[in-house]
Amino acid sequence: MTTCDSKLSLKLLIDPKAKKVLFAEAEKDCVDFLFHILSLPVSTVIRLLKTKGLNYGCLPNLYDSVENLNETYIQSNQDKNILLKPKSPVGIFSVPFLALSDVPAQKISYGCSRYACGSNSYSIYYVTDVPNSQCPNCEYPMSRKLTYLVPQGVNKPVGTTGTGFVKEAVKYMVMDDLVVKPISVVSSITALNSYFNVKDVSSLQEKVVNLGMKEALKLLKASFESKTVLTSVFMTSAKRKRAL
Repeated sequence: MTTCDSKLSLKLLIDPKAKKVLFAEAEKDCVDFLFHILSLPVSTVIRLLKTKGLNYGCLPNLYDSVENLNETYIQSNQDKNILLKPKSPVGIFSVPFLALSDVPAQKISYGCSRYACGSNSYSIYYVTDVPNSQCPNCEYPMSRKLTYLVPQGVNKPVGTTGTGFVKEAVKYMVMDDLVVKPISVVSSITALNSYFNVKDVSSLQEKVVNLGMKEALKLLKASFESKTVLTSVFMTSAKRKRAL
């Protein structure tokens, strides 16, 4: 399993004249990371970027407002962490870099604290992810923690490892604007000819770059601000290194 200290790699195809990344060739882990961004709650994105001083827009002000709000003004059955540190959905896959130590990988649910609740055949047994909510059946607090059980013995589809989101039997093309699709020789040639109108393939350059925590956070921020994400993250970094 990869960790926050791990490094993934991307093979970039660069147009040096235009000074831009055309597309990247990516393995399964990189694509899982990119797709995982879609599952992140807004407050988790803000907190991730705040840890490295990468704030943008006004959303961090909303986050700070909740964080700084005195408990006196908050409903007694509510908790700041419901907004500041929302839990990931049940069954979400583990992906490196964007996993915070205080954000559990699995959603915690709560049932009524009265064990006899719902025993009536006409009653509904309620479940919530907000602790101490009032049970609709008996008005007891919903404080009994429930554990999600992963089904055992489920056959996995052929050709998959059962982890992550996409299969690892193929490689993927990641465009500069984060369009992702399976890669092949035909799709690469088609992209160069039709999409980029490249006449001289020999003028292009290949470059393998690392994708670690630092690059992941920059990529996350750039994905909200730019249509040329790979160029923004990796070409800008290269320019800074040469300047130094």
